[in-house]
Amino acid sequence: MKTPVYFISDVHLKLEKSNDEAKRRNKLYRLFDKIVETGGTCFFVGDLFDFYFEYPDLIPKAYVDFFIKIDELKRKNIQFHFLLGNHDYWVQDYIENTLMDNVYYEDAKININGKKFIITHGDGLLSWDHGYRILKRVIRSKLFIWLLRWLHPTLTYKLAKFISRSGYEDASSMDNNQKVKDELVDIALSHFNKDYEYMICGHYHLGEIFETKKGKLAVLGDWFHKPSYAIFDGEKLDLIKWTSNEK
Repeated sequence: MKTPVYFISDVHLKLEKSNDEAKRRNKLYRLFDKIVETGGTCFFVGDLFDFYFEYPDLIPKAYVDFFIKIDELKRKNIQFHFLLGNHDYWVQDYIENTLMDNVYYEDAKININGKKFIITHGDGLLSWDHGYRILKRVIRSKLFIWLLRWLHPTLTYKLAKFISRSGYEDASSMDNNQKVKDELVDIALSHFNKDYEYMICGHYHLGEIFETKKGKLAVLGDWFHKPSYAIFDGEKLDLIKWTSNEK
């Protein structure tokens, strides 16, 4: 995997266009332009799309500008990796074989420049998420996906637009949830004890980095309220607030 590696999570590209959505995408695309300047790899750590369900012969038109932007960057030798999240797990061959260089359906355990990383979206990770872990097994099952593909795409996407709340509420309440932070650090330490040096996590929208004696945990921010990315330059991992880099 080419360095530097940029880790981005919880972009939640929307199905409905608006001025706010256009501004948010432009902010993301400016980061893409920065990646072109440095070269390397862009690693999406889940929930890139607010909803993504791919049919054998259909992809959502709301994301066409994003698809074009990715294609432009790939032509400039930027690599793209995508670990699926709880909003966009249901990909097929267009994402896997055309858009991305690599797609991960489960947590990724990879080596970058001799450093061991574990990368997880983070949904269902906490010890008390019992109900969600059951739901996760159901909605990711082959039977559920097969049944949903029999539903007309227009109906599927109307339902997705109706139930989505991403971006309407700030996740800042999570900032003060020390219980969540402590458990995430404990989970990271369990990996560090197995010789992993870094853990990258999305889902919780924290935009924070936690450093321990054995390794670093980066819990990425969302792209509504806390645009940020983690960057590994081949030697060290840093978390950058993208708003502070805008020109």
